[in-house]
Amino acid sequence: MLGYYSKLSSQVYDMDKYIGLSYGDVAFYRDRLASCTGNILEPGVGTGRILIPLLEKGLKVDGFDVSREMLEICRTNCKARGLHPNLFEGKMESVALDKRYEAIIVPTGTFLLLHQREDSMKALKNFYHHLKSGGKLMLDIFLQTDFAIGQGTTRTWESENGDMITLESKVVDVDYINQYTISHNRYEKWRNGVLVQTELERFPLRWYGVEEFKMILEQIGFEDIIISADYTYGQYPTKSNQTITFEAVVRKG
Repeated sequence: MLGYYSKLSSQVYDMDKYIGLSYGDVAFYRDRLASCTGNILEPGVGTGRILIPLLEKGLKVDGFDVSREMLEICRTNCKARGLHPNLFEGKMESVALDKRYEAIIVPTGTFLLLHQREDSMKALKNFYHHLKSGGKLMLDIFLQTDFAIGQGTTRTWESENGDMITLESKVVDVDYINQYTISHNRYEKWRNGVLVQTELERFPLRWYGVEEFKMILEQIGFEDIIISADYTYGQYPTKSNQTITFEAVVRKG
């Protein structure tokens, strides 16, 4: 059985995308949300790389994730900084809350992990439902340009106690009709030259066209959609390797 953001995967995520690392997204989200006085929600909060700077800025942010291991690390990272946000387990497409938010944010391409179209549509409708009138959704996507099936990559990290963790990743399937890839990841933890833990992961990733995703948001009911590339507000993307951010507003009667 292949796991999904289990213990080793979450540990690697925390080391690779550590608190304090920014791709330009931390400042961008912090600036775009600076005027928010109400509650903000981050689905797929991960280990807190975006959440923590927003909390430290004084914003009120709740977060949830499908991975208990990621949430455990996020709570530890927050506690170490004297922060105690509302964090809980949930899925983007089905979470049901009794609170409406001023903003919902899904940075760093996390939304693309919903590789089934039905789930992604349910999630966007769920976001719309959980936003106040005038509230906004901010969401990052990126394009996939490398579809080489069977081609593998290997990366290595060293943990604080000297353990080595390796990741071998390989694309095993590309569904061009439904627009997603499936990769298989193999994590191994080594201690003093001895393999002490192995973890297998099935990693799906969806892709969208830029105008396609804008039309999806419009069909759901979002308005005033602004598209930004590489965290430059309002700059339409011109290259396939850029991160693309959508900002859309809910206008309810």
